[in-house]
Amino acid sequence: MNNPGPAAWPEGVARHVLDRVDSTNAEAFRLAPSLSGPAWILARRQEAGRGRRGRAWTDPPGNFAATLVMRPAGGPADAARLSFVAALAVHDALHRLCGPQLNLALKWPNDVLLNGGKLSGILLESAGAGGQVAVLAIGIGVNLAAAPDPAQVEPGALRPVSLAGETGLEVTPGDLLDAVAAEFAAWHRQMTAYGFGPIRNAWLARA
Repeated sequence: MNNPGPAAWPEGVARHVLDRVDSTNAEAFRLAPSLSGPAWILARRQEAGRGRRGRAWTDPPGNFAATLVMRPAGGPADAARLSFVAALAVHDALHRLCGPQLNLALKWPNDVLLNGGKLSGILLESAGAGGQVAVLAIGIGVNLAAAPDPAQVEPGALRPVSLAGETGLEVTPGDLLDAVAAEFAAWHRQMTAYGFGPIRNAWLARA
C-alpha cells in the first residue's frame, strides 16, 4: 500500500474521538456551544447514524463515522458549498492513503463511489435563525471495513460497497480522519482565497 506518512493535523481544529455515540452529527450540536473553533468528532461506534432524508446509516466496527462542526462564514448557500469541499476531501484522502489506482468518483449530490458502488455518504445539517447558519455539522460515513446488506438499501439505489471488500485494503478510521481533516482544510483554504470556481472545477473533474 502507498503510505505517504501521516497527514499534518490542521492548526486550530479540535479532535474528539469517542468510543460510542448515537450520531456524530447529534454530538456536534451538543458540543457546539462550548467550541471556540471548528472540531472533528470521530466515533468508533455510531449507533443511530443518519443518511439523507432521515434514513438509517449502518456503522459496523471498523467503518468511518465522523462529523466536522464549525461556524461557517456567509449564508446558507455558502454553507451548502462545503459539501463539495467535504466530497473532495474524502476522495483525495482515500487516494492519499491507498494510491492513485483506486477507482473513485464523485456523484451528485454527496456520494463518493468506488468501482461504481457507494462507498461514502455526506450529510450536512445546520442550526441558526434569521436565514443565517450559526452551526454547521458535516457528517461523513465511509464503508472502510464492511458495506450494508444490499437488501437494506432502497430500490434503485446504488449498490453499497466497502474499501476492504472491493480492494482488500485496510485503512483505520483514525488514519482516514487525519487525512480527511488535512484535505478539507486545504480545499477550504482554496475556496476562501479563490472562491467556489476552483472547487466546482475540481469536483467536476472527479465526477
